[in-house]
Amino acid sequence: MGRTSKDKRDVYYRLAKENGWRARSAFKLLQLDEEFQLFQGVTRAVDLCAAPGSWSQVLSQKIGGQGSGHVVAVDLQAMAPIPGVLQIQGDITQLSTAKEIIQHFEGCPADLVVCDGAPDVTGLHDVDEYMQAQLLLAVSNPGCPCLSLAPPGCLHLSLNHLSCPQALNIATHVLKPGGCFVAKIFRGRDVTLIYSQLRVFFSSVLCAKPRSSRNSSIEAFAVCQGYDPPQGFLPDLTKPLLDHSYDFNQLDGPTRIIVPFVTCGDLSSYDSDRSYPLDLEDGSEYKYTPPTQPPISPPYQEACTLKKKGRLAKEIRSQDCPINTVDTLSQPLAAPQRHTMLASEVWNHGPRPAMPFF
Repeated sequence: MGRTSKDKRDVYYRLAKENGWRARSAFKLLQLDEEFQLFQGVTRAVDLCAAPGSWSQVLSQKIGGQGSGHVVAVDLQAMAPIPGVLQIQGDITQLSTAKEIIQHFEGCPADLVVCDGAPDVTGLHDVDEYMQAQLLLAVSNPGCPCLSLAPPGCLHLSLNHLSCPQALNIATHVLKPGGCFVAKIFRGRDVTLIYSQLRVFFSSVLCAKPRSSRNSSIEAFAVCQGYDPPQGFLPDLTKPLLDHSYDFNQLDGPTRIIVPFVTCGDLSSYDSDRSYPLDLEDGSEYKYTPPTQPPISPPYQEACTLKKKGRLAKEIRSQDCPINTVDTLSQPLAAPQRHTMLASEVWNHGPRPAMPFF
């Protein structure tokens, strides 16, 4: 497989590189904006779990380009600078991060909070669901021993049907009344749970699936508009966001069972699950485009360096792999001789098989 194989398999990956986006996820936010007009009247926006920065790029062009717009990007990982974006390398579960965001906005709350974070999934659904539950417990109780079960770097990126309150919790500190909150969710069997939780804080909650999001993925986005927290609610990152004091029975009618679902993007646009040829529409020759921004200090960097030097494979020592008798044979084993037996010979060596009934 060459370096162009992914360009064939993923047209949005190819278009992202050609248009200067750091990741294909930029098209997801653009398609969500086409459907919900997320950036209308927005002057202050926050991008949580921002690395590698594709959503921050979109916010910078849509909001920062207005002159008076301000965009703040937050992530534990280092991220290359983006014009018009203030970066905070911090933990979204810490109160100090929320205070720093407000400080960059000169004491004013944000109009829009977005988060495209996701956990480090394993592909085993039972394990992933368990990890999601443990991450939620770890967020609710910072001293919970189950935090040690999470993969490195997974906590600050967790956002799904069980751990979405992470991003929502910090959003309650920085979002203004009537503001908008957009976050990635996993549309599983418990999607009604996260929908009910979000409806406590927002007057309108919809589950949206952009065209650029693969149909084979359970990924979706919760678009929450009209931030209106319950009366007497005080944001507190040191405590669980939702407890039994909130009455979920206030949700009546079909919204208690059926979660509104919306598809975004032009139906005539590219299909994210389809492979497209590399030939361009104008007939010009295809030229490979490298990624816009390579990762900064990725976890696999050391492994790539060792592989280039031929030192990645573990050295096998004789004491680690004992030699048995077969390994010490000086002469190779002779191939077994084959002999075709006739039917009469087979019957002579055993009972005659019974004749089948038709």
